[in-house]
Amino acid sequence: MDIRKVKKLIELLAQSDIAEIEIHEGEESVRISRYTGQPMPVYLPQGAPLSPQVAAVPHLDTLPAPSQEDEEELAGIVVRSPMVGTFYRAPAPGAKPFVEEGQAVKPGDVLCIIEAMKILNQIECEHTGIIKRILVENGQPVEYNQPLFLIT
Repeated sequence: MDIRKVKKLIELLAQSDIAEIEIHEGEESVRISRYTGQPMPVYLPQGAPLSPQVAAVPHLDTLPAPSQEDEEELAGIVVRSPMVGTFYRAPAPGAKPFVEEGQAVKPGDVLCIIEAMKILNQIECEHTGIIKRILVENGQPVEYNQPLFLIT
């Protein structure tokens, strides 16, 4: 593979949010990654044997159960993230947030934006109620099904 192509790929990777790229050209291939020796997550097929390091991770049944106070705090309608991405409370930096705690909301109201793969996804309310709590900080990464808002 031509070294100029490899250099161009490195430049493209540096200018984007892509973490890793692999290109195959006939018999030749090149893999360029942002990862610097940090272990990457490994996803094993169900039933695959676990290494001692992976087996040391506690199972869900050994984790402490949520306290009664935690359960009471999440009483109401919990709006959860439909995707992995970055949570934004406002349409632009410095703009007024879509919703505030104590604000009444109805179905169709935009609650936030979740940016995933450079696409801004508006998350709309599906219930009528009042925003009791905003559970995520602006600009924070969120996981699939993570609680975002509590509506009463």
